Amino acid sequence: MKNITSEELQKRLNNKEDVHILDVRENNEVAAGNIPGAKHIPLGHLAMRKNELDKDRSYVVVCQSGNRSKAGCGILEALGYEVENLVGGMNEWKGAIE
Repeated sequence: MKNITSEELQKRLNNKEDVHILDVRENNEVAAGNIPGAKHIPLGHLAMRKNELDKDRSYVVVCQSGNRSKAGCGILEALGYEVENLVGGMNEWKGAIE
């Protein structure tokens, strides 16, 4: 599993790279703020909502601290998706929040 830091992700976003962010936190956590443009699918719904994701894209998976996103990456990798885990999750994110 690949990891990405908050700084690396911010650099990609600043460079206008085609970055797809998947937020696997619960609804109440996302309501408190998320990375702009992130798609939200709670971890517990990920396997049954996989058809909402494109296998031709890679995803940066984020949660609050990095543990659920790591689990989400494992699920998606097993299903054939290319993913990276945001180390430290939203706790480490210093970029824009919507």
